[in-house]
Formats: sequence, structure tokens, C-alpha cells
Amino acid sequence: MHMKTMSIALAGAILATGAAAQEITIESWRNDDLALWQEKIIPAFEAAHPGITVNFSPTAPAEYNAVLNSKLEAGSAGDLITCRPFDASLALYDAGHLTDLDDMEAMSNFSDVAKSAWQTDDGSASFCVPMASVIHGFIYNADAFAELGIEVPSTEAEFFAALDKIKEDGTYIPMAMGTNDQWEAATMGYNNIGPNYWKGEEGRRALIAGEQKLTDEAWVAPYATLAKWADYLGDGYEAQTYPDSQNLFTLGRAAVYPAGSWEISGFNAQADFAMGAFKPPVQNAGDTCYISDHTDIGLGMNAASANPEAARTFLAWVGSPEFASIFGNALPGFFPLSNTPVELEDPLAKEFIGWRGECESTIRSTYQILSRGTPNLENDTWGASVAAIKGTESPADLGAKLQEGLASWYAPQQ
Repeated sequence: MHMKTMSIALAGAILATGAAAQEITIESWRNDDLALWQEKIIPAFEAAHPGITVNFSPTAPAEYNAVLNSKLEAGSAGDLITCRPFDASLALYDAGHLTDLDDMEAMSNFSDVAKSAWQTDDGSASFCVPMASVIHGFIYNADAFAELGIEVPSTEAEFFAALDKIKEDGTYIPMAMGTNDQWEAATMGYNNIGPNYWKGEEGRRALIAGEQKLTDEAWVAPYATLAKWADYLGDGYEAQTYPDSQNLFTLGRAAVYPAGSWEISGFNAQADFAMGAFKPPVQNAGDTCYISDHTDIGLGMNAASANPEAARTFLAWVGSPEFASIFGNALPGFFPLSNTPVELEDPLAKEFIGWRGECESTIRSTYQILSRGTPNLENDTWGASVAAIKGTESPADLGAKLQEGLASWYAPQQ
């Protein structure tokens, strides 16, 4: 009897140890998403995988990189690492902290553009499963458009004609964007409309390869278009901050908002008018359209994970249609990157993601490789976009200055 009791106790201990070995922890900066993970994502996974428990352990966004690096060096980081796009995650892979995931079948569910944010420069290794992107375009006050009899523009001529009509009426500021914080001018300005000029991935990859230059017409022309925006941004746009612009639009004082899709949830909560979205207008009717469908969040495996099989099981599930549907609908505006179409419920999110079927997707031109040196091309593009809008420098001069900076450290452009 005593031996039987010991055997049962030993078996219980082994089972307990086995259960503990199947607990995995996710490191993330997305502390705003804690409830989503705890209430929707994790329960769905655990229901289908009863042998694995998941702990979502976010850090404040501004502290994430430093905290994560400290944990990785100390050997205390979680099994799964939420990946920022491009160089930050590439550095973790190069340091041996992230595992090559190319052998996972789930990676075949993603396009080359989707995977590019979490690959080595030569594309030989992929170290994070793509989770979500954000898409750029314009959100508009549908009530204002209806009131003024404005059709949604599809060409640049129609776009500026619409802004002219809004300005002439005087009820609304035509477009809500300021230049005080600078980044919006580049992110929602230059890299929003620019892909239609440099033809998305074709131009972006050519710039990386040194086959195109920032002085080429395709890279200079968007600055000339941005220069036209100044007439429609309202008085005092030079001192207007990002939150100011958000408030102007959601309070119904502006008719158009150059946008990233991450605004959808907040705008839905704050605006009391109907909204719609339109993609960056093309130069001429019938032109191929290009959208910035920018890779934003991925998930990788800590190379030192004590639970690699469980971690890989979770990563495989992240690549599944089930995860994409849960994530895409719980966070409208953060769009799943898998090739499998996802049925979204939010009307505004559906408009944005619908452009994937109409246009060619690309990512922000400065994010891969081209901002590693000094001067930093991404940061310089902020200033150049502001200068274009304010009219303090000509588009040609801006292109020349940016090209000189890039060529000063980037060999393919020398």
C-alpha cells in the first residue's frame, strides 16, 4: 500500500512537471492588447491545445527593447518574442536570440513582402511569423462629403478638386494634418502617396539595389504633390500636433484625414459621424494603384526557449486563419498578413483591407536597410516632407540633399 501511494505521488509529480514544461510566455510591447490576449486569443488557442498554457507578458512600449534585451542577456526572457519590423529584430537574430523559422509550414502562408520585415537582408532566413500590418490612405467625413456633394476621389485631379470644394464652402478644414511633430508628414504624407510614383516594391527594391536614386523623378515628384497640401491644412498647421489633428477630425471640424489604419478603433469611439476611407489617388485614371501595407508586428521564438515544441505549436497557430480572424476583428486597423482572406466586421477596416485586392502592396520606403547609417534616411524624410509642405525647399533640392546623405554611407548609392 505504501509503495502504491509512492507510485501515485511520483506519477503526479511527473505529470505536474510535464504540465509546467508546457507553459509558454510571450514578450510584447503591446500592453494595450492585454485584455484581447487574455480574453480572446489565449482561450481560443488553449481550447484547441489543452496541453499548453500561454502567458502574455507585455512591457510598456518605450521600455520594451531595453527590457527585452536585458532579459535575453540574463536568460530570463519568455519563449516567444513579439517582433518589431526590420533592424531591431534582425539584430536579435544576428545575436542568436531568435530562431530561424523557415522550416515551418506556416511560413508558406505569407507573401515575400509580408516576410521581408523579419528576414535577413538576403532573404535566406525568416525569424518571425508575420502577424499584422497597417495600411495607409485617407479617412473622410462621409457626412461632410454627402452634404457638399463630393464624390470619393480616385485620381489626384479629383482629390484636389474635392479639397478645393471643401475649402470654398468654408464649413470644414479640408484636411487635418500638422507639421509640428514631423513624422506624420512623412508617414501619412510622403510614404502614403509616394508608392504610386515609384511603383511600390519595384522602386523600393531598386533604391536598395542602387538602381534608382532619390534624385529620380519618381522620388522627387511626391514632394511636389505634398507642397500642394499646404493650402488645405488650415490656419496654424505648422504648430499643429498629431493629437491636434486627430481631434480636429473626430470633432467634425475637418473633412479629410491622411491616415494610418491604426486610427480606426479610436476614431470609431470618438467620431459621431459616418466615416469612409479612400486609397491614395493615382495620377491618371486607370493607373495601377500601390498602397503602403506596412508590416508592423511579428512573433518569433526565443532560441533559448525551454519549450521549443510548444512555442512552435503556438507559432504555427499564429499563421492560421483562426488566429487571423480573431486578431483582425479584435483590433480593427491591424490587418492579418496571411494569404488566407479574413472576413472583417468593421466597415472602415473592410474598406482599407479591400485595397489589397485592387492595388499592389509595398512597405515604407525607408524602413529596410536604408536607415541604418548616419544620416538616418527615415528621420531625414520627416524633415524633407515638412519642408516640402511649407515650401521652404524645392522638391529637387530635397531629393539632392537626401541622396547626398544616403550616398555618404550606403555603398550601393555611391
